[in-house]
Amino acid sequence: MNSRQRRGVILLLLSIICAFAAFIGVVSVISDVNSKVGPEVTAYRVKSDVPPYTALQAVQFEKISMPKRWLSQNAVTDISVIDGKIAVTQLRQGSLLQEDMIVNRPELKPGEQEIAIMIDAATGVAGKITPGDLVNIYATFGGEGGQGENKAQSAESRLIVPNAKVIDVGKLTALEPRGDDRDRAVTEAVPITFALSTVDAQRVAYAESFAVHVRLALLAKGSPTTLRPGDGKYTLDEDRDK
Repeated sequence: MNSRQRRGVILLLLSIICAFAAFIGVVSVISDVNSKVGPEVTAYRVKSDVPPYTALQAVQFEKISMPKRWLSQNAVTDISVIDGKIAVTQLRQGSLLQEDMIVNRPELKPGEQEIAIMIDAATGVAGKITPGDLVNIYATFGGEGGQGENKAQSAESRLIVPNAKVIDVGKLTALEPRGDDRDRAVTEAVPITFALSTVDAQRVAYAESFAVHVRLALLAKGSPTTLRPGDGKYTLDEDRDK
């Protein structure tokens, strides 16, 4: 082997050694990155804004992969956990789904039934009533005969259902005036679903059909209404007698 061949062999060996060193360096860098980042896990990102108290569906979220160490402990990694859940706050597009963003949808108890009615947004505590809240349902019935003050004296307001439990709040909807209210402008209403006993459901259905107005009064948390004799009905005469 002449000197030129020896130099060629030496250069070839040096090239192999350098390539091996570079490979070791790349492996070391990858290993270091993996040790810092860790294994990846599945997470879910909100595709578009989800209004609060909306029933959740899997199509509202997109599946992504992220390093496990970058996720918070309450990040949702299994989309099945949203079954029967609602958003407790507004879910913003692009945000990661967290368990504290969702709550169970209020459920019916034995002996209860669902009934939904349209509530005027202007008179029904618009935007403040959420699933799980307790409300008082009031119905105002118009007086018969007469006009002005005479008619008002024969009108009455009744608390038809105290402590009604709200289990769902729908979307704001334009509502055409009913028969005798055709001269009124189009109003906006919200479908609200309650969990009520059979008797209370009948009261609500009656009020929606025959009352001039049905209104809701939101109760403070942990402060249900306690009725005394005579509290469920009000007329102007009660104030006049005082």
